[in-house]
Amino acid sequence: MANTYLTRTVGTPTNIDKYTFSVWVKRADIGAGNSKIFSVANGAFGEEKLEFNQDDLIWRQTLPSDGNIVWQRVTDRKFRDSSAWYHIVVAYDSSQGTAGDRCKMYINGVQETSFSGSADPASGTNSYTNTSGSTLYIGRLHSASSQFFGGSMSHMHYIDGTAYDATAFGQYDANG
Repeated sequence: MANTYLTRTVGTPTNIDKYTFSVWVKRADIGAGNSKIFSVANGAFGEEKLEFNQDDLIWRQTLPSDGNIVWQRVTDRKFRDSSAWYHIVVAYDSSQGTAGDRCKMYINGVQETSFSGSADPASGTNSYTNTSGSTLYIGRLHSASSQFFGGSMSHMHYIDGTAYDATAFGQYDANG
């Protein structure tokens, strides 16, 4: 498997506290940890990443100095089917009044609401992913050339300034 990835440097964001990331993925590294879908670091600001870790899906933001978690979502569901395509949508909007609505994750059109690990961001917590000058790495950890995504990706979308749900990217019929 090739160790390929993409990068995007963030310009001036429309809204640093709001974005949506959508992608279709097909895993090839079932059981492997640290399979990065995206990651970003911004100097003293810390890091944010979306990854498969063994079987579950993790989306989190950590502090730069000590690695403490600012907010996170770790799914209860396991993603072990190497023949399946998974549509993943993450929507971040720290201006939401309800803490649980600030980080939303959708898998195949269904919002994840049960997590083995979860911490909500405080109101107004800036997104590292949407910070001016940040470099977004698609398919690799920002700081290590050894943690690549193991699989295929398709139809990736990054939307600055809006937190969409999964219906903004299509719909599902009886065949999924």
